[in-house]
Amino acid sequence: MMSPARLLERPSVRSTLSAFLALAVSIGISTVLILLVGRDPGEVYDLFIKGTLGSPYGVGQVLFKATPLIYTGLAAAICFKAGLFNIGAEGQLTIGAFCTAAAGFYSHMLPPFLAIPFCLLAGIIGGGIWGLLPGMLKAFFGVHEVINTIMMNFIAAGLVNFLVGDIFSVPATVHTPDISGSSFLPRFGAFSGYFTASPVNVSILLAIGTCFLTYFYIYRTVPGYETRAAGLNPNASLFAGIRPSRVIIRTFFISGAVAGLVGSNYVMGYKHYFELGFSEGAGFIGIAVALLARNNPIVIILTALLFGLLEYGSLTINTMIPKELANILQAIVIISIIVLTKIFDRLQLRLGKGGV
Repeated sequence: MMSPARLLERPSVRSTLSAFLALAVSIGISTVLILLVGRDPGEVYDLFIKGTLGSPYGVGQVLFKATPLIYTGLAAAICFKAGLFNIGAEGQLTIGAFCTAAAGFYSHMLPPFLAIPFCLLAGIIGGGIWGLLPGMLKAFFGVHEVINTIMMNFIAAGLVNFLVGDIFSVPATVHTPDISGSSFLPRFGAFSGYFTASPVNVSILLAIGTCFLTYFYIYRTVPGYETRAAGLNPNASLFAGIRPSRVIIRTFFISGAVAGLVGSNYVMGYKHYFELGFSEGAGFIGIAVALLARNNPIVIILTALLFGLLEYGSLTINTMIPKELANILQAIVIISIIVLTKIFDRLQLRLGKGGV
């Protein structure tokens, strides 16, 4: 029979235990908070489940909300693997989504099998370049990437505000004109009556595929090995012939490119135009998604679904409790998982040394 110490050595076991215990803790705390606002916790939880997992439309909304978080979670994880902090996914996804829409404006003469890749590539390049810029500042001038990427978020917001408001504007709106119909990504409702009227679309399949490609890149390729080596020990990797500047620039470009794919979900698969503020902070939430998944590209799918469930669930119960309370509960889940993960790490260390 496997000992507790050997079980806790498995990251998947620790992650699963911490996730379940964190959910239990957060449910307990949320029950107290719901009682404090004068509501019946049973009614709130019942409405939450029925509004999310209890209907095809709710499931579709959860999947739709989770899709951008998969991309931004991957973007953060790729940099974390190299020991870098990408706080700029919000700006990168904004530029990528706008580039996706801009490509869609001019793809009306192209058939779908050319227009769709053209728009996706535009988002990848736009997000990648926006990630490349702070990467170059870090690699060549040593400017800290946290400062770079945060400032690039502001520049991206200002630039896109100008472009949407003064150049690609639709009167009395905050969005661009519609993209060409040949650039649309099909919704699942077009293939199955189960997701009728739901915004979930083919972009989630692209996101899941990107997770597996990222896993292969990080763990099965030479550049991926260099990324992990630089993240674990920059000095040792330098002596091994790995150039830090090359790793930094490449990692930030790839991270930004992945974040740039967020536009495929909203622009190509849902609204069919770019709209200011569409991301709802997905670039920042992606950091939490990556941390909870321990930067594992496959586990990011699950953590993004959890956050998608919480995000849409907060909308289903806002008639009973304030939406801000749901945001508080989301934060409690994050903190609980992080704290419990650290506790399990220390417990494994003690069990391994025979201290318990």
